[in-house]
Amino acid sequence: MFLDRFVNRTEFSSYEDFFENFRIHTPDQFNFAFDVVDAIAALTPDKRAMVWVNDHGDRHVFTFADLKRYSDRAANVLRKHGIGKGDAVMMTLKGRFEFWFCILALHKLGAIAIPATHMLTEHDLVYRITSADVKMIISVNEQPLVDAIDAAAAHGHPSLQARLILGADRPGWVNYDAEMEIAHEIFDRPTGEAAAKNSDIMLLYFTSGTAGYPKMVNHDFAYPLGHIITAKYWQNVQDDGLHYTVADTGWAKAVWGKIYGQWLAGTAIFVHDYDKFDALTLLERASENGVTTFCAPPTIYRFLIKQDLSRFDLSSLKYCVTAGEPLNPEVYEQFYKATGLRLMEGFGQTEMVVLLATFPWMTPKPGSMGKPSPGYRVVLLNAEGKPCEVGEEGEVAIDLSQGKPWGLFNGYYRDPERTASVWHDGYYFTGDIAWKDEDGYYWFVGRADDVIKTSGYRVGPFEVESALITHKAVMECAITGVPDPDRGQVIKATVVLAQGFAATDDLKRELQEHVKKVTAPYKYPRIIEFVEALPKTISGKIRRVQIRAEDRDKG
Repeated sequence: MFLDRFVNRTEFSSYEDFFENFRIHTPDQFNFAFDVVDAIAALTPDKRAMVWVNDHGDRHVFTFADLKRYSDRAANVLRKHGIGKGDAVMMTLKGRFEFWFCILALHKLGAIAIPATHMLTEHDLVYRITSADVKMIISVNEQPLVDAIDAAAAHGHPSLQARLILGADRPGWVNYDAEMEIAHEIFDRPTGEAAAKNSDIMLLYFTSGTAGYPKMVNHDFAYPLGHIITAKYWQNVQDDGLHYTVADTGWAKAVWGKIYGQWLAGTAIFVHDYDKFDALTLLERASENGVTTFCAPPTIYRFLIKQDLSRFDLSSLKYCVTAGEPLNPEVYEQFYKATGLRLMEGFGQTEMVVLLATFPWMTPKPGSMGKPSPGYRVVLLNAEGKPCEVGEEGEVAIDLSQGKPWGLFNGYYRDPERTASVWHDGYYFTGDIAWKDEDGYYWFVGRADDVIKTSGYRVGPFEVESALITHKAVMECAITGVPDPDRGQVIKATVVLAQGFAATDDLKRELQEHVKKVTAPYKYPRIIEFVEALPKTISGKIRRVQIRAEDRDKG
């Protein structure tokens, strides 16, 4: 197995065996593009690497030999237009297959890849170009994105020297497709000072920004190896299988599920380049193409369970996982009833690989984040900075006393103050609140800023949301705290109704009584607001901070 090059063992008898004995070997000057993609292409050139489809009838199957050839060409194109080691390149490529050619090309050059969402505005783009000294932007040819990039470029930041666009001739831009047609097919691996070192910056991710300005998460060239844990042991991908992670390439979840760990473990990736999410279309594409393993945020599963899953041939589907936010137990039960597949949860951040997960040897506890990944010494720390007892809530932290674990970031780029605020006293502090049960499973309570303090109680939004979502009228909901002179805060529910239900005062009272019956009565929402949709980040996370801000504006 190709993976044997980088790990001490691939098979384990239990979670305990895995946690205690799994090790990753990081070669000197590891470069994912050369040492994984090109190496597989040399061994098995016809091995399937990617199945790409869109909603217009187009379908392409790329082998590892294809990826080597196209990424070599792309590297030559980028070098021709001034990109070299250490240069920052932003990519707004949605789900186009060119994203994979370009990110591999950037790795080969030793450049810094900055994947970004197509939803950025002029203001967002100026902030990113200025903060990271972006030298090149590679983009799809879509409005209003291209106009926003042009407007941002007009600000005249000196670092920005080139813009490449897919399949179009546009003033001020280089036609990527035309350049690829004439590019040389061979790109030689750089040596000496031109070669990237393991400690060099490979990826910069601007966090999705649930609060404040986005941070620049700095990942080095060794980072992809950490995703062996993510793909092989959490997503349980299979050699020669087909893995589908639902994620835009501008979101860090894309490198969790659409490139590094999957190719290291030998599975192909499935890419559905859609313009607008539709649960029925997702199911059709997955079943038509024989997807074997699947990963999506709970939001997606909430839509899937509303469909008649018996209409689709999902016989090839063997394993499903979820992450991005906690999974409501009701969603778990309905999906299991419809498919016979247990949803295996995972938890992590843009700053790392999977930190906590329900691994294959474990019995899932719906709503739990699972147990720590090997190499990650997870502790819960209370307000006094002391380790928590079983059942006690505390902040999730990573003990760094024995060194930095595989896949953990190197800090926030050009922001030592922010780095120091989360990385101090021998720990990395995640900002997430959780508790651990007697079996060692961790349970998410909420972001530290999201926990509600009402009448002396601490209430995590997730537990109230899980109670509400069991009511048939609720499609989605978000729980936030509203300032109150008597109780400190009161609990508010912002609710998206399921089809066929109307927003009435009677329904509000019914939902309040429902929560009182499902969970502790003091957790019921005293305020309920019905909305058409919840504010979310591009990664699908609910922006409770925006709901709180809008409530403050309303008074």
